[in-house]
Amino acid sequence: MNTEEPELLEQTAEILGGGGTIDLEQLQALHAAAQDGEPVVVHFKLRRDLEKRLDRYLTDRIPFLSRTGLQQLIRDGAVLVNERTPKPSTKLRQGDRLAVFLPAPPSSDIPAEQHDFEVLHEDEYLIVLNKPAGLLVHPAKGHQSGTLVNALAWHFQHQSGGELSAVGQEHARPGIVHRLDRHTSGVMVAAKNETAHWRLVKQFEERIVGKRYLAIVHGIPEPAAELIDTPLGPHPRQRLLQAVRHDELGKPAISIYRTLEQYKEHALVEVELKTGRTHQIRVHLSHRGHPLLGDDLYGGKRSLPSALGPGPDELDLAKPVVDRQALHATHLRIQHPISGEQMAFSASPPEDLCRAVLRLRRGGCVTLSPAGAELSGSLFD
Repeated sequence: MNTEEPELLEQTAEILGGGGTIDLEQLQALHAAAQDGEPVVVHFKLRRDLEKRLDRYLTDRIPFLSRTGLQQLIRDGAVLVNERTPKPSTKLRQGDRLAVFLPAPPSSDIPAEQHDFEVLHEDEYLIVLNKPAGLLVHPAKGHQSGTLVNALAWHFQHQSGGELSAVGQEHARPGIVHRLDRHTSGVMVAAKNETAHWRLVKQFEERIVGKRYLAIVHGIPEPAAELIDTPLGPHPRQRLLQAVRHDELGKPAISIYRTLEQYKEHALVEVELKTGRTHQIRVHLSHRGHPLLGDDLYGGKRSLPSALGPGPDELDLAKPVVDRQALHATHLRIQHPISGEQMAFSASPPEDLCRAVLRLRRGGCVTLSPAGAELSGSLFD
């Protein structure tokens, strides 16, 4: 017998005019159909002693809402345990009765804006794409438009049909299961329904997703390949930055790099991520003394063409070759959230990185390994 089967699940929603026992799919449908000002009220009665935190229990039972969102509901008094207001950390016991007042979902009206991006794969459950540099993934403070979410809304309306998952709408992040920095280009996946969304999120949380990146760094890494296991967390003084933290604020962060090509004063490296912390590659390599080309937040420089090497291409010699951090997500490996099929995707580097590599090679290049030659050659030649 599975001890994690849902306990008695009932809903009393005025929008239906009655109560009854429902399953998760029915609850999700009721919540999606709720109107502003008419919350869905869900009742749970625990049949066994789980000794589980309230917020974790609700995350398991109401998976179409984020744990952060559910914690906020608890703090707002929208969750009762035995008719009392609990804390998110409250431990649940056999016989406890829960009442959860689920607010109507926010409007899904996201302005559709046309922005070019390459679609690598799309089906009824997900879309895999090559995100261009300079495009924010989702709206944020001061940036309510001009994002990938806006671009996907336009894509679905005008090119493919469908829509993003409703999960994350309350934070203007529908369908977003992972992110790339604004000025990082490369492979991303987004979910088109709630089931796909949560199954993809679980893959990222359990670290079974494969993620590889290319970066151009200052200096020659020594050793040529290394596993970096260094915790990261918020910078102690600069709010927008991350830093190496060996205190309670540091979270585990693991990157594996290998040098593909080395030049006079730069190197082309491939980085595999085992975790997905904010700015992880940028901070790890900068901490090793090799900041990314163009990454002025973490010690990199925006080098002019003459600083990299000669080139036949016609560039404005007064402008940097790469006017951003030289980082591109080349490979993404996932399991299809519905079929379970292993899927692998790759995206060639954009023009600015290709031009930088061409100039660096002309200035003097040593390829370190046959594998490095094959990979860098297939991507840049």
